[in-house]
Amino acid sequence: MNVSDTLEPPAPRTWMHGVILGAFCLGFGLLLALTDRWTVDDIAARALEDRQNSLKQVMPDAILDNNPVTDTLTMTNAAGKEITVYRARRAGKVTGVAYEIYGNGYAGEVKLMMGIDAEGRVLGVRALAHKETPGLGDKIEEKKTGWILRFTGLSLGNPPAERWKVKKDGGDFDQFAGATITPRGVVGAIRGGLEFFAAHKDELLKGKQG
Repeated sequence: MNVSDTLEPPAPRTWMHGVILGAFCLGFGLLLALTDRWTVDDIAARALEDRQNSLKQVMPDAILDNNPVTDTLTMTNAAGKEITVYRARRAGKVTGVAYEIYGNGYAGEVKLMMGIDAEGRVLGVRALAHKETPGLGDKIEEKKTGWILRFTGLSLGNPPAERWKVKKDGGDFDQFAGATITPRGVVGAIRGGLEFFAAHKDELLKGKQG
């Protein structure tokens, strides 16, 4: 008897399992694609809503009658990072701008949004993202303490530029008990944001709408 005669042909279940697995993968991929298409508009709308809420906190309604989200400039800051500048207008005149600024915290980069009026005064600053220690570095958040509100109304000359430091470094601003690095990074970021405004004031306040 030939040995091959004793071997049974491959069971049809083997290729059937392959077909089922392939169909499952195809169906799962299509489901993911459709889900992405259905949710992309919602995600974009939520991102726009978050941006508008952030701008509202650093650009009071009294200075604008436009939507800053749709009136923007793209520029490069001193660190070479591309930033979006949002402009507030009233009766067509630029009355203030807002843009993201960045500082070095204890646990990494701290991202903030800062608004500045046409005279170079701080309209407001808010923390957008950070990884600072809860109960210490997170005091930069407005909902945790009022520390971040201390900067409203100040400018590069008030206090003088050399006083834009925490008190531990000989400046005018409080640090937190047990946490100096985070407020030091935030104060430095705000000063840098004011210096950026001073260096690009004419371009930032030009009347042409982008």
